[in-house]
Amino acid sequence: MIDIDPELIRLLAGLLDETNLSEIEITDGDRRVRVARQISGVATVMAPQPAAAAPGAAAAPEVPETVGHPVTAPMVGTAYLAPEPGAAPFIKPGDRVVEGQTVMIVEAMKVMNPIRAPQGGVVLEVKVTDGQPVEYGEVLLTLE
Repeated sequence: MIDIDPELIRLLAGLLDETNLSEIEITDGDRRVRVARQISGVATVMAPQPAAAAPGAAAAPEVPETVGHPVTAPMVGTAYLAPEPGAAPFIKPGDRVVEGQTVMIVEAMKVMNPIRAPQGGVVLEVKVTDGQPVEYGEVLLTLE
């Protein structure tokens, strides 16, 4: 039988919430504890609405609408498009993905956090490059 320390699990789960990580793992001798959670990478992006122009004023340039459903970075880190250097990327534009499929990895504090498709669809555009630093909320890719 495994000796589980519920207080340690609570502490690690609290750290996940505090740091917005998707998983954390610690090792103490032959004992290893890993706590992970699913993070939704979907954010709603609203296009700015044009203000009413004063009579005789030049019209403001039109802002293009966001096409597709953006998948955003759930944390600050480094984006990786493949599971390891030299491997084929998880996805490329035109690929069909299913909900929950890993589409890339964001490394934060030496932890590899899988970014999963929040819904099924076709990859319209990958907006980051392999090894690129990303910010919280930055659009990583768009799905149709």
